[in-house]
Amino acid sequence: MILEMKVPSPGESIKEVEIATWLVKDGDYVEKDQAIAEVDSDKATLELPAEMSGVITLKAEEGDTVAVGAVVCLIDTDAAKPAGSGSAAPAAEAPKAEAPKAEVKAEAPKAEPVQAPAATSYAAGTPSPAARKILDEKNIAPASVTGTGKGGRITKDDAVNAVPSMGTPTGGSRGTERVKLSMLRRKVAERLVSAKNETAMLTTFNEVNMTPINQIRNEYKDAFKAKHGGLGLGFMSFFTKAVTRALQLYPDVNSMMDGDYKINYDFCDISIAVSGPKGLMVPVVRNAENLTFRGIEAEIKRLALRARDGQITVDDMTGGTFTITNGGVFGSMLSTPIINPPQSGILGMHNIIERPIAVNGKVEIHPMMYVALSYDHRIIDGRESVGFLVAVKEALENPLELLMNGDAKRALEL
Repeated sequence: MILEMKVPSPGESIKEVEIATWLVKDGDYVEKDQAIAEVDSDKATLELPAEMSGVITLKAEEGDTVAVGAVVCLIDTDAAKPAGSGSAAPAAEAPKAEAPKAEVKAEAPKAEPVQAPAATSYAAGTPSPAARKILDEKNIAPASVTGTGKGGRITKDDAVNAVPSMGTPTGGSRGTERVKLSMLRRKVAERLVSAKNETAMLTTFNEVNMTPINQIRNEYKDAFKAKHGGLGLGFMSFFTKAVTRALQLYPDVNSMMDGDYKINYDFCDISIAVSGPKGLMVPVVRNAENLTFRGIEAEIKRLALRARDGQITVDDMTGGTFTITNGGVFGSMLSTPIINPPQSGILGMHNIIERPIAVNGKVEIHPMMYVALSYDHRIIDGRESVGFLVAVKEALENPLELLMNGDAKRALEL
């Protein structure tokens, strides 16, 4: 029996996927539930398991974009196991040996007709309308492109593959590589441009004295790690707690626009931007307002490991009412983070630098961090945005009272 394997739906809003990698070759014998391919959606990379055992015939190439429900391979469930598949290979190779002979004969007559018109045809060097548009976008002169179309015409493919001049070389390596972006990266790019073009995005800044948090971490991080099975007490749990508190004080920051309506949420699903092997991913910590410091650290660690190992699912990244991103881990001192649509706000963390500040009329050196809130001004006014960021700052600079109810041991479950 020939089984048609179709692309399953990774999520409700996903209509197509891209074949990232085939893990098997055409003609291989596969076992039921064996991973045969990795497919990229606009939200995650997923493995495609074999539905039955048998010999596989691939119907799509790596890099192909296929619709959900489309046939990507066939599995012959009646085929013999590997021992029987080896004999079929030589038989298949026999006609391949003759194929070059036919090609050699065909090449000779092709060479003259292609060259003759190219030099005299009025179409030589003339781009098609689609090719001209691409060349104009790349700022490339048609005269610098060799056309491969009929009569030397410049085709759309010629324009797509054309590379702008990089100036006169003066020595050294000048290699280039053209790599197709993954579906996930293309979707991220599309969403970032959309956020810039379709929202009234503004950014407000503040700075946080990290001394109180550092004191708590230095005092309790070893006990926290020992008590909770090696779980670290990082900065993200403090920031997540501070954000959920501020969102409850300023609920407009925890809302979204839907046409002419505003959607308010009474829960805080915090999206945490992480850098994975496939690019930027934003898994969601659900109902973060109900989690303890231990619960937040455990969930962030779980999601980060899944993203790093390529095991993140669409459901892990679906939803979210507010985002936190930490450019400080890469050394960023200050940035303007871009909103993660359809959310209305995103908090940017940055690196911690010891700087002199005025404390009670005296100059002291403290570990300081700049924080940035980018928000959609269509739905969030200046009072709410600035008030929200000040509330985050207050909680981080007085975590014992505002985030731990005055009892650090109880809050950290020690």
